[in-house]
Amino acid sequence: MHSPEQPLPTFDEVLLCTPQTSAEQVGLFLRRCLIPCRGGDKIYTMLYADELSYDVSCRAEELFQRLQCYNSSYRLIILCNCERENSYFPSAFSHCKVHMIPQRSRAEIQQYLQHHFRVAQPSDSAAAVFKEHMCVGIVSSKRAGMGK
Repeated sequence: MHSPEQPLPTFDEVLLCTPQTSAEQVGLFLRRCLIPCRGGDKIYTMLYADELSYDVSCRAEELFQRLQCYNSSYRLIILCNCERENSYFPSAFSHCKVHMIPQRSRAEIQQYLQHHFRVAQPSDSAAAVFKEHMCVGIVSSKRAGMGK
């Protein structure tokens, strides 16, 4: 996010973890991150890694230990909920823990995202319903189940 032209992460750089995330999914992600190939400027990110099951976490840690010797310059960020830092995956990587403080203001981050999510040519697309022709939006309600 050093410049507005810097692209958003691609689909292969981000793994959104849930309790249903399989060991195969995590394994493929770690292989992309740790086995050197062209396009090595990517920054890989695991979101909510603390939600991985115990079995998947153990297998992922073992794979990480085996693969990290292939690439000493990998760039991997593992984001976890601080309230679940005692679950297996965050504990296994606790020696690498860094408390992060955002370096940009909320307004700058919003402006960056708006730059990337705005539809260039307003047309008859779903973007017409969102504010300022954004291709993404959040619809919420204080009342559950009201047809969002």
